[in-house]
Amino acid sequence: MTTMKSVQTAGVGKVEVVDVERPAPGPKDALVRIRACGICGTDVTFLHMGGMPARAHLGGELVPVALGHEPAGEVVEVGAEVVGLKAGDRVVVNPQDAPTGIIGCGGRFGGMSEYLLIENAEVGRSVAVFPGTVPFDVASLNEPMAVSRHAVNRSEAKPGDKVVVFGAGPIGLGAAIWLKLRGVEHVVVADVIPARLEKALAVGADAVINSAEEDVAARLTELHGQSANALGQPRPGTDVFIDAAGAPVVFNTVVQSAKWGAKLVMVAVQKKGSDIDLGGMLRSELTLVASQGYPTEIFEVTPQLVEHQERFARLISHRVPFSEVDRAFELTLTPGAAEKVVVTLDDED
Repeated sequence: MTTMKSVQTAGVGKVEVVDVERPAPGPKDALVRIRACGICGTDVTFLHMGGMPARAHLGGELVPVALGHEPAGEVVEVGAEVVGLKAGDRVVVNPQDAPTGIIGCGGRFGGMSEYLLIENAEVGRSVAVFPGTVPFDVASLNEPMAVSRHAVNRSEAKPGDKVVVFGAGPIGLGAAIWLKLRGVEHVVVADVIPARLEKALAVGADAVINSAEEDVAARLTELHGQSANALGQPRPGTDVFIDAAGAPVVFNTVVQSAKWGAKLVMVAVQKKGSDIDLGGMLRSELTLVASQGYPTEIFEVTPQLVEHQERFARLISHRVPFSEVDRAFELTLTPGAAEKVVVTLDDED
């Protein structure tokens, strides 16, 4: 049996590198040598749980999860029936297309492995090819940037709109980039970590707000002008709010700041339900829009990721070799220690 190394959960807050059978592609499949894989908040959620609850008939105990759903790599083998894909092609992956379950999120395979089987490989559906001019670590941003792009698409932000993004992690910063590439006139990013706010300006935000030190509504009024809610009470002129933070205080801040007809897009996963001031929503006729995943965006983003690769590359704060994968997850588990961690396998066999 030919084996490979793969990362999986090993109890609460721990990962382990295990030797597993290297998959062999069938006639419709492709085998990809992984060269980079980002770590996502979903991976961290599995670590906090210590795995994933098994099906009820198995007693509901936690089972290990093969981690990693943000991979980029190089095709090393293709099945005889695969069209449009050949060995040597550099690809990014749609983790949700795998028939044996979402890659790195409870499915049979994880992207944080030396090799990844692409079942029923199809260009434009399960994989997209990208040029050799883009480093693998930047290409691994494709999946999270599709999440950001879907949130921006859900916002329907127009060029003349004034927008604020709460949360300057990868998803929030990605949203800021997509908003500017969409031609949106004024984009503000709010966060509590100064270094992240500096990064927001570096990737193109027009202004930033340190919400731990500044009055968000007052600052938004300075930046976006004064408007009013349906009762005529003064409110900032902000048209669209995007929650990429997932903190209950964001909802409260938005409701208190929303003008008549404003829109709130929720892309962050709420850690727990927050008490929402429904009366405040009513007074502003605030529209709440949820944004989940990337129904169509997974490969729509790829050409612009290629074109604007230097801008997106700024989102990566740490590149950690596969041999130090424990350190990579420690960084991600430590609040404020890292923004975007990408595990690299460039020099690994």
